[in-house]
Amino acid sequence: MRMKRAIGFTLSLLLLSTIIAQPLQAVDKEPRKILSGWIPYYSVKTVLPLVRKLPSASPNVEGQPSVCDASQYGPVENQAIESSYLFTNKDLMKEVMPFWYSLKSPTVIRDNYVSGNPSWPIADTVCLMRRAGLQVIPTMTDGTAKLVLSEYLANPATRTTIVKTIVDLVMKNNFDGIDLDYEGFAFVDGNATWSKTAPRWVALIKELSVALHAKNKLLSVSTPYVYDPKEKQKGYFVYAWADIASSIDRLRIMTYDYSVARPGPMGPLAWTEKTIKYAISVMSPSKVYVGLPGYGRDWITSVQGKCPISAPPGLIGGAKAATFKMNYAAAKAAIDGAIPTFNEQYSEATYNYTQNYNGLTATGASTACTVNRTVWYQNARSYADRIALVAKYRLGGAAMWTLGMEEIAATNEIRTAALAIAPDPVVNTISLENVTDGFVNYGSLFTVKGLITLKDKTPIAGLNVTLEIKRPNETTWAKIADLVTAADGTVTTPMTLGGAASVRLTTGGTWERAASVSTEEEILVKSLLQVDRPVSALKTLPITIKAQLLPKLAGKTANLQKNVNGKWQNIGTSSISDANGVFTFITSEPKRGVVTMRIQVVDDIASPIFAIVIR
Repeated sequence: MRMKRAIGFTLSLLLLSTIIAQPLQAVDKEPRKILSGWIPYYSVKTVLPLVRKLPSASPNVEGQPSVCDASQYGPVENQAIESSYLFTNKDLMKEVMPFWYSLKSPTVIRDNYVSGNPSWPIADTVCLMRRAGLQVIPTMTDGTAKLVLSEYLANPATRTTIVKTIVDLVMKNNFDGIDLDYEGFAFVDGNATWSKTAPRWVALIKELSVALHAKNKLLSVSTPYVYDPKEKQKGYFVYAWADIASSIDRLRIMTYDYSVARPGPMGPLAWTEKTIKYAISVMSPSKVYVGLPGYGRDWITSVQGKCPISAPPGLIGGAKAATFKMNYAAAKAAIDGAIPTFNEQYSEATYNYTQNYNGLTATGASTACTVNRTVWYQNARSYADRIALVAKYRLGGAAMWTLGMEEIAATNEIRTAALAIAPDPVVNTISLENVTDGFVNYGSLFTVKGLITLKDKTPIAGLNVTLEIKRPNETTWAKIADLVTAADGTVTTPMTLGGAASVRLTTGGTWERAASVSTEEEILVKSLLQVDRPVSALKTLPITIKAQLLPKLAGKTANLQKNVNGKWQNIGTSSISDANGVFTFITSEPKRGVVTMRIQVVDDIASPIFAIVIR
C-alpha cells in the first residue's frame, strides 16, 4: 500500500456512535462477514478509548494471553468500547489486520505498535479485538533497503531463520496468523529484478505456510495487482499468485493507487474486476479479498501566474497529490466550491476546482496565481459496485485501507450487500444416548447423535459434520470423527471414553450456509475396577489380591473389605494406586471356609463382590 507512507493524517479508527452505520433492515439472517481491513499502529489510542490496563490480559499458561474478561471494564469504558467501530460492525467482520510490524533483518522485527503506544500493552488491544469476536492477523511490511530482502530469501538458511522469526512472533502473541505486505519487491527493487525474486518469494511462502499451518495459524499476503501472465501486461508478477495459491489462506489485492503521479481514478472498476478474475482462476475465490480505498487524492494540474509568498508551499503543477479521508469528501467538496460528479466508467467520484491567491512576491511586488486542481475518490456507490464483485465471484470479502475512513453511506452499502448474500443459518443440535445424568461407565459404548437443519427445520442432507472433543486439561478442541448427514439431516456415531470430556458437533461454512457449532455436552466417566484374585487359597498363607482402576489414576486410596455377619469391614491396611492405577493387597485367613470380599475405592466405586475358598 504505497499510500500508507503518503497519508499524513492521524486516523481515528473507532468512530463514536454519531457516525456508526446501523442495519438498514431487520432480517432473519446474520450478514455475511465480508468486511476486513487494516488498523495502523498510530490509531490504537482511538481504537479502544478510555480503557485501562486489564489484569486479565496478562500471560497465562505457556505465555499465551488470556481471554479478555468484560468484567474488567467500568461502565463508562464499556459504553465507549461497545459504541466503537469494531464492536458496532463486528457482525460484518471475522478478522482484522493490525498494521504493526516491519521486518528489518532475518532475526529482527521492528515493533511499530510499541513505539506508537508505549503505555498501552499489546495484550490489552489483542484482548479487546478478540472480545469483539475477531481474528487478529497483523500485517508485516518489508523494512529493509533495496534488494536486501530478496537476497536474504536467496539463502535457504537465512530464509528458514526469517520463517522462524515470524512464527515466533505469531506464537508469542497468540495471533491467528500473519499478513505479509512486502511491497519493496514491487516499488523499490525495480521490475528488472522480478524474475529472480519471484522464486525466492515463492520459497518463503511455501516454507512459512508449512510452519504456520503446523501451529494452526493463517498465512495472508497483500499485494498489488497481477494479470494473467499469458497477457501482454502482467502486472506485478513478482508475487507469483499461481505458485503460492495452494500455500496461502488469504490474498488481499490492493486494487487502488491506480493513479498516483497523475490525476485519475483510485481504482477503476474494470481494472479491479480484471485482476480479481485472474486471482480466482488460480485459487479458490474464498481466499480472495478486494481492496477498498478509504481515501481520495487531490492533484494540482496546472498553475497560472506567480503565487505570492503568502500562498501555501508546493503549489507546482505535477506536485505530489494531497490525500483526504472518504468521510471528509463531502465537506471538502463544499469547501472547494465544487459539485462532484460520478464517473460511470470508473465507478468513482471526481471534480475540478480552482484556488486563487493574491499577494506579494519576495521582492514586494504584487502578484497573483490560479491553481487548477482535480480530485478523485471512491464513494458509497463505488463501494456498492465493488462489493457486488464479492457477490458475483463469491469472494472472501473486502479489505479496507483503512477501517473507519469510509463514510456512513459506504458502510451501509457494505451492510446491505452482506445481508443480501447472507448465508442461511444452520441449527446444529447434539444429543447423547446411553448416558445417564451425564455419566457413562468406563469403556461402555454410548451414542452421539446430531440433527442439522435450516432455521425452518428443513433437514440438510449430505453435509460434512465434525465430531470434536475437549478434555478437562485441554484448551482446544480436537477432531475425532468426520460424519455426513443422512437424508433426514441426522448423524449418528458410537463412542467410548476413558475419562471425562466434552463433545460437540461443528459444520463448516459455505457460500450458501453459515458455519455452526452445537452445544457442548460434558460427559463424566464412572470408574471401573477389574479384580485379579485367586479362586482358592490355603489358610494362614499370604493371599495377594490386585485391582486395576480404570481410568488409570495414581494416588487413589482403596480398602480391601470382608463381609462379616452382613456388614463390610476393612481388613489389613489401605492401598494407594500406582502409576498404572493398580492397587495391591496382601492378606490371609486363619480358618477354612468361604470368605466374601470386595475392594472399595475411597469416595468412589466398589468392585464387584467376589468369594475365595480357604482350604
